[in-house]
Amino acid sequence: MPEGDTVYRTARQQHDALAGRVLTASDFRVPAFATIDLTGETVREVVSRGKHLLHRIGDRTVHSHLKMEGAWRLFRGGERWTRPAHQARAVLTAGETQSVGFQLGVLEVLPTAEEDRAVGHLGPDLLGADWDADEAARRLASDPSATVFTALLDQRNLAGVGNVYANELCFVRGVLPTRPMGEVDDVPGLAALAHRMLLANSGRWTRSTTGDLRPGRRSWVYGRTGQTCLRCGTRLEGGELGRVEGQERVVTWCPSCQS
Repeated sequence: MPEGDTVYRTARQQHDALAGRVLTASDFRVPAFATIDLTGETVREVVSRGKHLLHRIGDRTVHSHLKMEGAWRLFRGGERWTRPAHQARAVLTAGETQSVGFQLGVLEVLPTAEEDRAVGHLGPDLLGADWDADEAARRLASDPSATVFTALLDQRNLAGVGNVYANELCFVRGVLPTRPMGEVDDVPGLAALAHRMLLANSGRWTRSTTGDLRPGRRSWVYGRTGQTCLRCGTRLEGGELGRVEGQERVVTWCPSCQS
């Protein structure tokens, strides 16, 4: 699933291509919104909110969430789409520019004044102008029994952390993913590290949490179960962890560097 940094860059790309332009056509390929036509409306801005995308057009917002397979792609007039047409869920056209949302996990059109219905539950946005480190730390610490891993993934605490960052944050802070939040010594430091990690990757498509962009060395533990720890050489262990049965996520840790 795309994480906050990927969604942030997608929003910037969409904004640069569409902001200030008048739509010459719109097509929503989901039954609930198929009759909505935004032709003639001006795209005011495109922003991200955690893992959510908000295309603000006229007095309405096209709210989408990429989930696992979703993507927004830009095409010039007549250019062949890079995904099959049957995967398209939204098509926004401004002259020679076409923005297509493929396989969007969530898509709705709502009044901009009612955006809170879609994103009001989210915690501080790690890449937002309204980032609030103190509030993020307070929310992370609000459930002492929650594991560090699940607390980081809870978008009500921090908006933008996904599975990659949750694994990497636990490693860099030296805590086991299963440790209860109530036993974490420096919660503000954990929130601040999450902010720094996403910010460091917000300007590039190739994500790295190690500072090394070479293949195989971009992450400390994520996706490396069974391999050796880049820091100490110990074999990395892995499993699944989640707050709700059936919603477990893959987790990897170093039994030597994390405790």
